[in-house]
Amino acid sequence: MKKIRFLILAGCLALFITACGERPVASVGNPAPDFDTLDLDGKIWSLSKLKGKVVFINFWATWCSPCREEMPSMQRLYTKLPKDKFEMIALFNNDKKPAVRNFVSQLGLTFPILSDEHNFAGTKYGLTGLPETFIVDKQGVIREKIIGPAKWDSPENVEMLMRYINQ
Repeated sequence: MKKIRFLILAGCLALFITACGERPVASVGNPAPDFDTLDLDGKIWSLSKLKGKVVFINFWATWCSPCREEMPSMQRLYTKLPKDKFEMIALFNNDKKPAVRNFVSQLGLTFPILSDEHNFAGTKYGLTGLPETFIVDKQGVIREKIIGPAKWDSPENVEMLMRYINQ
């Protein structure tokens, strides 16, 4: 009888530890978590459908000052890189569509702006703050994770992205 109780207790403990464990989050060298979401026009986007391209995933919000500062350099980068081998997507995180639409219009952004209003994708990626950017290679593997703002059209960043594009 003691053996059975012990086995039941051990099994329950194992289930408890597993259930309380941390969820895996996106990390460099691992496959990028897939997500489905809508752009501002209502079109459905799935990360998995972008395989074969280098994908620049940026999490941002209109209320985030560093996010707003890096957006013009993202637009310049977007116009420089080949559309058949590169995709830039910016997921607005914990923000509202009217504010996002106004911001996008003011800056004349032309890259896809996707909704993460309720932080579903952000949770999968383990966001620690905004902005955060992930560079995903053609096979769907995260190759870079950049926390904080960047000057995306700088020669160093263009060179880094071109290395992945040319692989």
